[in-house]
Amino acid sequence: MTKKELFEEIKNNLIEMEEEVVEELCKKSLEMGIPAKETIQEGLIAGMEVVGQLYEEEEYFLPEVLICSDAMNIGIDVLKPHLEGDVSADKIRAVIGVVEGDTHDIGKNLVKIMLEAGGIEVHDLGRDVVLDEFVNKAKEVDAHFIIMSTLMTTTMEGMKIVIEKLKAEGMRDSVKVAIGGGPISQRFATEIGADLYTKDANEAVRKIKEIHEAA
Repeated sequence: MTKKELFEEIKNNLIEMEEEVVEELCKKSLEMGIPAKETIQEGLIAGMEVVGQLYEEEEYFLPEVLICSDAMNIGIDVLKPHLEGDVSADKIRAVIGVVEGDTHDIGKNLVKIMLEAGGIEVHDLGRDVVLDEFVNKAKEVDAHFIIMSTLMTTTMEGMKIVIEKLKAEGMRDSVKVAIGGGPISQRFATEIGADLYTKDANEAVRKIKEIHEAA
């Protein structure tokens, strides 16, 4: 089996909710000497992206999505000890969550996985996060970044409110804000004063590191 074929097998079995098969295939990827980060990106995340599309198209519903997420997490558990993370003392700390009023967290979970694979310390607040909690958690862990997502236009305004709360607490200069999600655009990010907008999880990791190094 080639590397490409293995990734396709992982992706397809994740979509088909075959948890045990995903686990064995992830173990096989390590035996083949494939970098864990590559397997996560090209196999597990590629599969969850399809699951996300199936959910949006109403071919999959929440129970199927949760089983697929479990399959992904089982694969992550196999691969995570073999990730080559950032071992520097100045580790980037990020708080991530889905803003209040929205319970869609597939995209947020994908970004979280890639951030952790990139060596970033992630504090995940989950979904439907009360806006004050972003600021409180950032203060608690001395975060460098707050990362917010939403798939609903009705909750987008919450992102702006969090930025205003950071200003009120005197934290805006030390905490950068990254946003993303279906209805979010660069124009909206600019309007509310966010530091970063991206659609791609890999690009998010790269840009966060660039912003941190430039600070």
